[in-house]
Parts: sequence; structure tokens; C-alpha cells
Amino acid sequence: MDWSFFEPLSSIDWRDCLDIAIVSLLLYQILQLVRGSRAVAILAGLGILWGLYFLSQELGLYTLQWVMQYIFSSIVVLVVVIFQSDIRQALGEIGKHSLFRNKGLKVTSVDAVVQACVEMARLRVGALIVVERSMKLGDMIKKEGVRLDALISSRLIMNIFYPKAPLHDGAIIISGDRILAAACILPLAVAKGQNFGTRHRAALGITNESDAVAIAVSEERGEISVAIKGELIRALDANRLRQVLNEIF
Repeated sequence: MDWSFFEPLSSIDWRDCLDIAIVSLLLYQILQLVRGSRAVAILAGLGILWGLYFLSQELGLYTLQWVMQYIFSSIVVLVVVIFQSDIRQALGEIGKHSLFRNKGLKVTSVDAVVQACVEMARLRVGALIVVERSMKLGDMIKKEGVRLDALISSRLIMNIFYPKAPLHDGAIIISGDRILAAACILPLAVAKGQNFGTRHRAALGITNESDAVAIAVSEERGEISVAIKGELIRALDANRLRQVLNEIF
């Protein structure tokens, strides 16, 4: 057997392993930040431009090559301008030491959420609560949501979803111990042979596209459900809902 193939590996020490691990972790966190956001589409567009540039070189398309060179000569400025909000958000997360932390739902907030859901189920008030975890849901807030940044309380959650309240349509997004926004529009999952309403399809949709957890309260059945990873746990009472949330977070 030819062992010469493995000779370069003999020069690797612990610093190289640490270097690779740190870079891999940073790349993973960057992908988590941009996944599901407009940044993905923009990066895909930049990739197409790179492809056109190399194609123009291979085929001798000098005009196209000149245009691409002009664009990429200012690529740093373009990236800063296009991604200014995303860069600001990422730097802010680093400053708060929350980039590598799964926020989820704080233990002190679980009781408030459970109390609100149980009472809304009793009154047949529909609700959709999304709990942000490691993947940020800023794009969901920017599209249609109304930013609140308020401390979680059962009364506030119930007031938001009161049928005549202006913010009752859509979902609220929670992170840590705060309600970030209300009236957020979520992507809808395709119902496969299931008689799910819009609220439950939205709960499944957001958990298909992110690692968030969604709690849906049905106004028709007075039923509480929890969606996670595209799966729905249905017909939860107060104790079971509290147990499920504590196990997740």
C-alpha cells in the first residue's frame, strides 16, 4: 500500500485542528444567519455573475468580461451596501454574546405562554406563537410584522390575539423572554391529506424552514398544538404543553 498519500497529514498539529474547527463554526453560524433570508437569493445572484465572468473569459466575450470586471472591482462596496442590515444584525448579535447561543424560551416565560394558551383555548380564541431559536426570523418581522420588543406576559399575549385587536391576525415571534413582533405572516406548509387550517399550516411551514417552535391554538376546536421540525403534536392540555416546552427548551 502506498503510504505517501498520508504523508501531508503527519505535519498537522493541534493548532491546525483548532483553526479548522473555528472557521467551520463561523461558517456554520453565518449560514444559520442568512438561511431563509433575502441574503440567500442575493448570494445566488452574485454566484451567477461570477459564472458569467468565467464564461466570458473562456469564450472571449470581451464586452461582457469588461462589464463583469467593472462590477467586481467594486464588489466590497457592493457587499457592504447590499448586506448592511444583515452585517449590522450579525455584529449586534456578536456584541450581545448571543451568536453561539440557542435562545429558545426562558423557563420563566414558559408558564406565561402556557397560561395564555390554555385560557385562549378555553375561550376559543385562535393564536399562533413562534419561538425563535438559533435561526433568526428577522425577515418574517421585516415583511409584515409589527415590532414590539415587549416582556412576555400572559395578559399581553391574550390582548394581542383578542379577535377585535388590530394585531390579532398573523403570528407573534418570541425570543428569550421578549415578544419581538406581532402580526407576522409565515410561510404555509402544503397539507398532505390532513385537514389543517391556515394557522396550523403556518405553524408547520415555519418549522419546516427553520428550527423555531410554533404553538397553535385552534379557535374551532379549542385545541392546543405544538409544531417542531415539520411535525405536529396535537391535543395538549396545560401539563402536557408545559412538559413539551420544557423538554424542547
